[in-house]
Amino acid sequence: MTTLFDFLNSINHTKEDLFANDSECVKDYVPFLVNRGLSMSYDTIMYANEMNLRPNIDKQWHYDFLRVAIPKRKRYNKWAKKDTLSDDVLLVSQYYKYNKEQAVKALSLLNEEQLNIIRHKMDIGGMIKNE
Repeated sequence: MTTLFDFLNSINHTKEDLFANDSECVKDYVPFLVNRGLSMSYDTIMYANEMNLRPNIDKQWHYDFLRVAIPKRKRYNKWAKKDTLSDDVLLVSQYYKYNKEQAVKALSLLNEEQLNIIRHKMDIGGMIKNE
């Protein structure tokens, strides 16, 4: 089984044709995820965008274009991750019945005393009340 990082490594650094070595490799290739991985680097983002403009292109062509067009270089990129919500955001969200974005905005308006009142009202035996 070929992983996403194998594909990205062969596109960015080794330039090895993984499809030629393994015919089952086509099943593991997900163009969307490859484009996302390439969009994390400033010098490959335009190639990823070019491929996003062609959503129905064959997987082999997609891979070959990126492997040949992108200059060989070792790229160390951190993947963007979703921020975890604090307990206070979840508390405000439940108390006011807000969605997460509204709760973050409301939390910035509350002072510590108001937040303690909300904590006290939502506290049921050490657990937050789920309404």
